[in-house]
Amino acid sequence: MKARNLMWILWPSFLMGGVASGIVFALVDPLDLVFMGQFRASRPTVYTLGFFLFWGVAALSSALTLRIAPRGVVLDEFGDPVD
Repeated sequence: MKARNLMWILWPSFLMGGVASGIVFALVDPLDLVFMGQFRASRPTVYTLGFFLFWGVAALSSALTLRIAPRGVVLDEFGDPVD
């Protein structure tokens, strides 16, 4: 995968991961969350895991969008189509 494609996937998803975690954790206190009935995590742990979860979901969305986006015709320096 080209570096430019990774940039198109990871940068917007990073921004949306930050926005999503900010919105969710403004409404939900991480200390109120209980995992698997007993496990309670600290605030920084839940913030970190939440951010990476949101970043991953947004990256998947960006990657799928890039995958299904129509490809333009590739032209060489003279304007002729490249096969």
